[in-house]
Amino acid sequence: MSKPKRERSLGDNEAQAVLRTVRVSPQKLNLVAALIRGKKVETARNDLAFSRKRAAGLVKKLLESAVANAENNHSLDVDSLVVAEAYVGKSLVMKRWTPRGRGRVGRIQKPFSHLTIVVREVEETA
Repeated sequence: MSKPKRERSLGDNEAQAVLRTVRVSPQKLNLVAALIRGKKVETARNDLAFSRKRAAGLVKKLLESAVANAENNHSLDVDSLVVAEAYVGKSLVMKRWTPRGRGRVGRIQKPFSHLTIVVREVEETA
C-alpha cells in the first residue's frame, strides 16, 4: 500500500541537487547562480572558488553535490558535465521591526531562498 512511483522529471543524462531554505536573499543568490549557468563543471568550480561573494561557498557545495549525484546515482561521466540549469526560488521571509523616530516602526525583511542546480552530460565533439 505505497504510493505509485513518480516519473522522473529529468532526462537520462541529467542529475540535480536542491538546497532549500538558505538564509540568503534570492536576488543575491541569483547573481552567483548566473555566474555558473551554462558553463562546464570544472570552469564553474574555479569561478566559485575565486568569487568574493558570500553565497559562492553554498553554491559550490551544492554543485559538488549535483556532480556526486550524477556520478553515483546516474553513472554519468564527470568530465563531460555542464551546468544546464541553476535557478533560484523564493522561500519564507522573516519579518522584524526596528524603532524609528517619532514613535514609528521600520520593517526589516530577512528573506530565505531555494537553489536548484541541474547538470547535464554532453557529448564531446572532436
